[in-house]
Formats: sequence, C-alpha cells, structure tokens
Amino acid sequence: MNEQRELKLQAWCEAVTGYRQQQLQPVSGDASFRRYFRCSDGRRSLIAVDAPPPQESLQPFMAVAQAYAEAGVAVPRVIAADEKQGFMLLSDLGSTLLLSELTATNMRDWYSKALSDLIDIMSVSDTELGDLPQYDTALLRREIDLFHDWLVVEHLGLNLTVEHQAMWQRVTDVLIANALEQPQVGVHRDYHARNIMVQADGQLAYIDFQDAVQGPITYDAVSLLRDCYVRWPQHQVNELSAELFERLREQKMLSESVDLTQWQRWFDLMGMQRHTKAAGIFARLYHRDGKSGYLQDIPRTVDYLYDIAGLYPEFADYRRWLAEHIQPALQERI
Repeated sequence: MNEQRELKLQAWCEAVTGYRQQQLQPVSGDASFRRYFRCSDGRRSLIAVDAPPPQESLQPFMAVAQAYAEAGVAVPRVIAADEKQGFMLLSDLGSTLLLSELTATNMRDWYSKALSDLIDIMSVSDTELGDLPQYDTALLRREIDLFHDWLVVEHLGLNLTVEHQAMWQRVTDVLIANALEQPQVGVHRDYHARNIMVQADGQLAYIDFQDAVQGPITYDAVSLLRDCYVRWPQHQVNELSAELFERLREQKMLSESVDLTQWQRWFDLMGMQRHTKAAGIFARLYHRDGKSGYLQDIPRTVDYLYDIAGLYPEFADYRRWLAEHIQPALQERI
C-alpha cells in the first residue's frame, strides 16, 4: 500500500511541477501516518507530503501554516495540495535540525531564540478555519491515560493496586487542574528541537504544527526545555524558564499577580503532564504501530517525572511508585 501511494505521489509531483521526478527520497518521518519525501521542480528542492486520509487531514496544517506565517513565524510554504488524495508540496527548509546543532556551550543562545519565536506562536489562537481547538479536560485526561494504558499495562505488564489507582487519580486531577488554571494561548503542541529547523542565515523555522490548540502558556516552553530527546542541567532549564517568564510579563501576556514561584510550578507540572503523555505514546508507537525507535526515549521521560515529582511533597507517593515499580520494570525491558 505504501509503495502504491508513493508512486501516486511521485506522479502527482510530476504533474504539479511539470518536472520528471527521479525516485522520491524519503525524509525522516514522524510519529504519525504522515510521510515526507524530497523531490524537485528542476530549480530547487521541495518536500512532498503523504498524509493518507482518513487518518490524516491536510487542512489543519495549511491553516496553521498560513496563520503562523502571518504572525511572523518561519514555516514551510504550501506550494500545492490535493486534499482528496492527501498529497502536499512544501518549500524545503533544509535538513539541519536544531537538535543536531545544540551543544552545552551554545544551547542557551539557541533556546533564547526559540523562546523569542514562541511568543509569536502564542499569539496565534485562530486560523481561517476558526478558533484553534481547546486543550480541554477531556483531551488532557486522554493523554495522561496513555501512560497507564500503553506503558504500565501493555508494555510493562503491570496492574495498579486499589491504593495505586487512587494515587494515580489524584495525580491526574492535579496535573489537569494545573493546565487549566494557566492563561490559555496558542500552543504548537510539539515544540522541540527535532521540529525546529536551522536555516542558512541562522534563523529558526518550525514544522509539525498541525495539532496546534489553545492551551496552557507553559506547554510549549517545557516541551522545548525539557525535551524528550535531549536533557539539560536543571539550573539552565530554570534560568531559561525564568527568562521567558520575564519576557511574557513585559509583553503583558502574564498578569502582574503571577510570580516566578507560581510560574515555575505551572512549568514543572505541565512538564509532568507532557512526559506522562509522551512515555505512553512511545510505548503505543511500539505496540500498535511497530515503531521501536522511541522505546529508548521512555527512560528519559520517566526520569523527568521522578526528578520533578521530588520537588513537590504532594507527589511523594507517586514518586515512590515510580521508583519501586515503573523504573525497575523499565530496566528489565532494556
């Protein structure tokens, strides 16, 4: 089926560009059904996207791309699209991921630049399709449940005792309340160093934003600074988080009544929600979709949970559960 779609995509690219394509060159894909290829129009490299319906829709990507561009955010330009077939042709932002450029000495400069761009992303709460979806209680709960359903039960083969079920419910409720009490802004929702492209002029451009929502103001920041794929010293993360806090205060996007302590709690607990979701998704990608490459990232996400839970006494029993049950079980699976 993939091979057939690839041939159809190649034919479509030829029809759109008027240029005979050599075999499409795969570009690293993502954790969805979408696939990406390099092609050409005879003058420049382009990106061909296969987003098979009904699993994928091109509309959200195209609408958010337009809204981000209008807000001054660098994103791929949509050159052509066939929504019925699920094909799209984009400008090529190159192949230099921010993740490949980061070092201990330059990370602060790169992240400061990304956090500056993030303020523009936060300003986008609607597109030509209407308001971005709300990151509401139901969605937050579904995401947190991925950890229980796919990591704990499916991957590790563990069952929660009655006591642990009560603990899990308490943690879930606290993390959801934390997300909902924050100012709600435009959220990219997958804002990390694998989705940020370094351009030839040193500027940053952004991809994979089709799931954008209106949600918590700390979500994208913690996604970037506590990246599932790379980890930085806690003091550097806290300094950058505080830097964003000050910028948002200056931009009047945060009330004067919100102090740094409140902000840091929002940030920390938002990170717990995201890492809970991510660990569950990584396990689901393996068991449901046959993608094993993300299994290596699960211990890092669980370590984040363990470490941040240690900063807040209310998570003591949850942290103990991670240490006594989840982390040892993960070690056995490695």
